[in-house]
Amino acid sequence: MVHRDTDTRKKTKAKGSVTPVKKRSVTPVKKGSVTPYVLKGRVWVDGPDGTFIGYGRVVLMERIKEHGSITRAAKSMDMSYRHAWELVDSMNNQSPGKPLVITSTGGKKGGGTVVTKEGERAIRNFWKAQDALQRFLKKEGTRFDLKESKK
Repeated sequence: MVHRDTDTRKKTKAKGSVTPVKKRSVTPVKKGSVTPYVLKGRVWVDGPDGTFIGYGRVVLMERIKEHGSITRAAKSMDMSYRHAWELVDSMNNQSPGKPLVITSTGGKKGGGTVVTKEGERAIRNFWKAQDALQRFLKKEGTRFDLKESKK
């Protein structure tokens, strides 16, 4: 599996064919300048059918909770309704047991969407994992401070 950020290949129109992409040039660092390196990463949970929970899906659930509607949540994220619905459907289909988001249609109030207790728990657990990862990355990132120490 090739990580998205490090893939130096480019897919062409022909299905499955790949052509090399020219790598970016690197600007040399001037002697004596400070180069703050930052170790980065994000949490996502893959299931048998692809991504179950990730940053965008969690933010979508938070917006659904805020707006009570997939349509309004999608608009607030500049996302199409169809894409938002597909993400919700994917999470619900992969959720063990109960769905993370429930929708209702029609009625006098025009329906609505709610994040379930399971969805709220998934949101909390995602942010706990993301925070723990960021603390780890900050600590481990100091390994890349390559300046010579003065003794």
